Amino acid sequence: MDIVRRALAEQRVGHLGTLDPFAKGLLVLVVGRATRLAPFAADWPKTYDGVIRLGVTTDTDDVTGAVVATAPWTGITPAQLADVIASFRGGYEQRPPAYSAVKVAGERAYRRARRGEVVAPAPRAVEIRELEIVNAAVPDLQFRATVSAGTYLRSLARDIGAKLGCGAHLVALQRTAVGPLRLADAVAPEAVTPQALQDAAILVAHLPRREVDKKERDAVLHGRPIASAQMADSRQPTAIFAGDELLAVGEQVGELLKPRVVVVAEA
Repeated sequence: MDIVRRALAEQRVGHLGTLDPFAKGLLVLVVGRATRLAPFAADWPKTYDGVIRLGVTTDTDDVTGAVVATAPWTGITPAQLADVIASFRGGYEQRPPAYSAVKVAGERAYRRARRGEVVAPAPRAVEIRELEIVNAAVPDLQFRATVSAGTYLRSLARDIGAKLGCGAHLVALQRTAVGPLRLADAVAPEAVTPQALQDAAILVAHLPRREVDKKERDAVLHGRPIASAQMADSRQPTAIFAGDELLAVGEQVGELLKPRVVVVAEA
């Protein structure tokens, strides 16, 4: 992110979800006033390609950790593997890795784990929207998955290994998509220029849209409410546009649409 800050001369640079240090692939950055829109894309699903290695469990649930257990995997049949993989499609309660940034009693789990504490973050609901074994060259399983925000692929590898009875950990991971954005369209950090930035409107393309005239545009830029075109008291966020220009995201209150996040500076 520091490379991008320097390239764009912009201190306000955020992201839509980091990558584990050993992983690679797509990292979506938001820049300038567009950082205010990041919460509206927080629930975008993410797609990954990766490799799970059976028979070995590590303390980090990935290849960077210390081995804590080994078990034979040779007795696993293709039918058993298919059944276990199928069982993870859909929603399940997933426990984040001990070495993760989730907080346990107010402190990052990885800090506690590094001190040698036994760390067991609380499980949370995640959704595995798609999960496919692309190549089963056991003990390595090459997979592709699309998951909800907040899902740990390290935990998924660990849980698949546990259900197979042999243990497992993640040895490779590449993020290939975040919502509608694809790795194939990405720009390397050192190649970022102002011209490479995409329109911030993509972050709210899934929201209802409200077009405004010039008078309403001025009101929105000053944070003043305008008449709503939606059902009364729906309270659903609405993207406010003047032509192709995204002005703000508003919240409907009664018969008014109140700007809550303004992304265009006052003229």
